[in-house]
Amino acid sequence: MRGLLAIVVAGLIGVVGMGASAHADEGRVALSIFKGGWVIGGSGGSGTLTFQGRRYPLSIGGLSYGLVFGGSKADLTGRVSNIRSPRDVAGIYGAAGAGAAIGVGARAIVLRNEKGAVLELSGRQVGLIADLDLSGLAIGLK
Repeated sequence: MRGLLAIVVAGLIGVVGMGASAHADEGRVALSIFKGGWVIGGSGGSGTLTFQGRRYPLSIGGLSYGLVFGGSKADLTGRVSNIRSPRDVAGIYGAAGAGAAIGVGARAIVLRNEKGAVLELSGRQVGLIADLDLSGLAIGLK
């Protein structure tokens, strides 16, 4: 009987979760991010969210710790999914990542914030940087 109850509860949670995500929408983002450092790195930049036909300016900042050496600029574009309003894009995005760029290099990353928004970004990175770090990226609405 307990097993059956657990299955029913899990099923209800799944149905409620699907209903909540059915109302979520997606938008497009374009970001320019500058990154630099020596062991401790910092990043900053700006961007734009296009959501339901409107454009919203974004601010970007972050810190990283690990093996970080050099500096770079990344121009990334992509989509943000699982959002209901522009405010859902704002938040702290976390990822563990590794990368390197000497001159011009490709960059792709998937990040998630505490509200469940998912950024899928790709683009190009210019500069001289090597990194193997844990990064946090903060995105805010201007």
